[in-house]
Amino acid sequence: MTANDNLRLAVPKGRILDELLPVLSNVGIEPEAAFSDKYERKLEFATNISNLSILRVRSFDIATFVAFGAAQMGVAGRDVIMEFDYPEVYAPLDLGIGYCRMVVAEKGDDRTRENPSRWSHVRVATKYPKITRRHFAQRGVQAECVKLNGAMEIAPSLGLCRRIVDLVSTGSTLKANGLVEVEEIATVTSQLVVNRAAIKTRSAEIHDWIKRFQETLNAA
Repeated sequence: MTANDNLRLAVPKGRILDELLPVLSNVGIEPEAAFSDKYERKLEFATNISNLSILRVRSFDIATFVAFGAAQMGVAGRDVIMEFDYPEVYAPLDLGIGYCRMVVAEKGDDRTRENPSRWSHVRVATKYPKITRRHFAQRGVQAECVKLNGAMEIAPSLGLCRRIVDLVSTGSTLKANGLVEVEEIATVTSQLVVNRAAIKTRSAEIHDWIKRFQETLNAA
């Protein structure tokens, strides 16, 4: 079997990975020792499964890796799935990890001055322009999106915009930057995602892994 015959599972770096590791262990996947070194620069790691390797990449890139077949499976946040909306990506299981919420937030004093139901146009700083535009378009509001990849919470105080759309967990970062939550767009957890073409071409293998993850969730 060549390296090209391997199945690849794309997983996110950072906080979600810490929650994911016990799940991987429960389904029988143990990465090589170098995987536990967060300073390791290589991105692909062998596992105890001879034909399965793990890609450790940015969470925002996982849906793209899976959609284009660089990885046949992955663990992606619902936010990433919603933003890219690739038809090639199928999400059969919610893993129940990485819980957070996607919200609209603004400066605290703004909330008392303007009723969100009366908005007709908003400028929003966000990492999620597609989700943001869809959300506001549903009620006839035009959203002008300023694309940022981080430091969203400081944008209103710098005059870049009055509102942001971002993920929140405890809400402490919003509060520290003088922002308040206005409305929730979606709850976000991590999903097992698979490439639709791989389901057809490697049906037995892919369905076996889906079954293993499902059994682990059922036993939790």
